[in-house]
Amino acid sequence: MSTSSVSGNSLAIDGLVSGLKTSDLINSLMTIEQVPQTLLKNKLTDTNSFVSSLQTINSLVQTLATKAGDAAKVTSLDVYSATSSSTGVTVTTDATASAGSVSFQVGATAAAHVGVTAAMSTWASAAEPLTLVGADGKKTTVTPASGSLDDAVSAINRAGAGVTATKVAAGTDTDGTKLYRLQLSATKTGAAASFELYRGTSDDVTAGTATNVFTQPGAAIVTQGKDASVTLWAGTAAAQTVTSATNTFDDLLPGLDVTVTQTTTDPVTVTVAQDTTKAQAVASGLVDALNAITSYYATNTAVTSTTSPTTGTTSTKAGVLTGDGTTRDAVQRLTTTMSTPVNGKSPSSIGIVIQKDGTFSFDADAFQKALADDPQGTQAILSGVATNVGAAAAAASDKYTGSITTSITGQQSVAKDLTTQIDNWSDRLTARRATLQAQYSALETSLSKLQSQSAWLSSQLASTSTS
Repeated sequence: MSTSSVSGNSLAIDGLVSGLKTSDLINSLMTIEQVPQTLLKNKLTDTNSFVSSLQTINSLVQTLATKAGDAAKVTSLDVYSATSSSTGVTVTTDATASAGSVSFQVGATAAAHVGVTAAMSTWASAAEPLTLVGADGKKTTVTPASGSLDDAVSAINRAGAGVTATKVAAGTDTDGTKLYRLQLSATKTGAAASFELYRGTSDDVTAGTATNVFTQPGAAIVTQGKDASVTLWAGTAAAQTVTSATNTFDDLLPGLDVTVTQTTTDPVTVTVAQDTTKAQAVASGLVDALNAITSYYATNTAVTSTTSPTTGTTSTKAGVLTGDGTTRDAVQRLTTTMSTPVNGKSPSSIGIVIQKDGTFSFDADAFQKALADDPQGTQAILSGVATNVGAAAAAASDKYTGSITTSITGQQSVAKDLTTQIDNWSDRLTARRATLQAQYSALETSLSKLQSQSAWLSSQLASTSTS
């Protein structure tokens, strides 16, 4: 009895005449035909894995190159942090900071100008212009769409004059009408952001005929806009007051920003000093970056053994970077340069110590002692080591000429060629399957004709015998 099955991309009918399972036969033959393509696919998988590992170690080397570039600077250990003697004063430093100290008193903190109108139910009986006048005398006139308080608020907020308006509930009038106040606030702190509000046009203000809203009965200046101020060397002939529109004083000392949150009566002292912890991080970061490379390389060149739980047989597998000369040479060059003496002094004198397995450790105590005893010498050794390591890292990972980068490019070309070959084999295999299907179809046709001829001959013979 014949059977039908789906094979490949077409519907094949197993031998209707021959009784052969042609689909199984074709699939078996195609399995043999696919062996070269399977080998190519396996090679492509291995190549892509190799490329991925090369890219990973290249990225680690580039990270090392960046850290080495930073550490190689002659001021790489000149990192500073600041402290304050008051909780009401905070300090931050940037890369331009240098050692120093200064004392001052905080006379005032910055405030935003805030004014509130008298209680009212409407702004005006009809659309009425209003004018905002800044501390610098600049006038901004707007006309609300109507006399309503909401339209007055909208007009002020759209004016772009550095003032925001808010309608605040203020109880009810004697006849039960709801009353509101308009609170106007400067969008920035500081005296320069202060303002006045007038009923009337700019010309009315100039002429002195406009009404100052905040001087009307029931209105008030809630907060007067003011600058923050600190006084240096208070109580001496050199006393000097410094102001800021905000509570932050930029570069009060070079590279030092001071932020005040409350006034003080006692002097506040801020001090900028070398941050030995941050300085140590520069050196230890270099060691950590190199160890990340050696660790990854060791993992990907290790030979691992696996025992099958069913058969008990043991198989071994080498890491993807095993035997790769490019990465081996790069890692060896990096470890060598990290341990090379600078001006006759070993990197171990500042805590960079090479281990027996080729990795490095960082001795924080040795670094701190060297930094305290000879800051300039410590900087010179670190800069020299970093310069050497940076050059080796760049030679391996430069995005144009790096040895690992070049290897990646070459392997990517190999992968691209393999992909093309695999695609070509797919076309060949499709054609081969079609050929086999056609051959077996022709076989069935031929057998069918033979059977028909056999049946006819048999009938003729039977007829002759009867006669």
